[in-house]
Amino acid sequence: MTTEPTGAYVAPEIEQFIDGLPKAELHVHHVGSASARIVSELATRHPGTVPSDIDELRKFYEFRDFAHFIEVYLAVVALIRTPEDIHYLTYEIAREMATEQGLRYAELTCTPYTSVRPDQPDLGMPIEGYTEAIESARVEAERDFGLVLRWIYDIPGEFGVDSAEWTLEYATKHRPEGLVAFGLGGPEIGVSRAQFEPVFTAAREAGLHSVPHAGETTGPQTVWDSLTLLRAERIGHGTSSAQDPALLRHLAETGVPLEVCPSSNIATRAVATLEEHPIRAFRAAGVTVTVNSDDPPMFGTTLNREYAIAAHLLDLDEAGLAELARTGVRASFAPDDVRERVLDEIDAYVAGQIQPSAGQI
Repeated sequence: MTTEPTGAYVAPEIEQFIDGLPKAELHVHHVGSASARIVSELATRHPGTVPSDIDELRKFYEFRDFAHFIEVYLAVVALIRTPEDIHYLTYEIAREMATEQGLRYAELTCTPYTSVRPDQPDLGMPIEGYTEAIESARVEAERDFGLVLRWIYDIPGEFGVDSAEWTLEYATKHRPEGLVAFGLGGPEIGVSRAQFEPVFTAAREAGLHSVPHAGETTGPQTVWDSLTLLRAERIGHGTSSAQDPALLRHLAETGVPLEVCPSSNIATRAVATLEEHPIRAFRAAGVTVTVNSDDPPMFGTTLNREYAIAAHLLDLDEAGLAELARTGVRASFAPDDVRERVLDEIDAYVAGQIQPSAGQI
């Protein structure tokens, strides 16, 4: 997928401000964050359907629609076969987040089911190895890059209720220290939220926050179902919420944030053009909005670019961009000390008291 440079959306001084702005990210997928550099290394380790050549990878990421995106995504998932692959992927993602995007905190959505593969054990790895790999990479990333990582375990909806029950078991019986929330991803069409209600109830009882995807490729009823049945505390995407004024009022009144990912919505054809993106409608209705990159290399974007797009669509100046960054921190499930530290750093950056380089916290 080809994209316009960040500068196509904002003036150079705003672009520079975004680059240095300390940020948190709440909707970004573990495997989907693998850059061409990382995927090339994994494809070299495990030759097969995914090209290792960088130019060929760009063509590989040209999506026809959401279904094709899922197909490509799962092909990349298939490259991650060992705990060593998981550790490499996680640590290198953290390196790029901290050094290239100014991230101080991120909640990475992980899908352990597709790596452990209880339906086909010969294709997967033990959950113990998976957990140890992400946790050791998390600790090393904070030590080396100053980036605080937390995990969201999500159900791959296309694998059905069985995958939900397995994911719940991973989240409760093999819970990593950094796990904070329980999610639901994958296709929405033909995958009702209602079937996952018991699993989300159990996850919440175990102390995990509820953060399902909803309303990306289906209508607002999927968002309502996520709110009422899954007790969602944030909504992944929520794009079609703009079609329902009552839903917008509810989101505004309750303060449930939307995790908005503009470039992702264009790449998967959930929205036709950026100018038609409903982020303006969300803001006008008073809905809490966070801006995120989803699967950034696959969609030819970065978190900094998504901030530039938001600045363009919402007419944000530096103060508005700083408040957008604060909203992301406040909507996070970060520990209180981390939340306060990043908020203080944003304030100091805006005041010109510090000029943080990427990777500092």
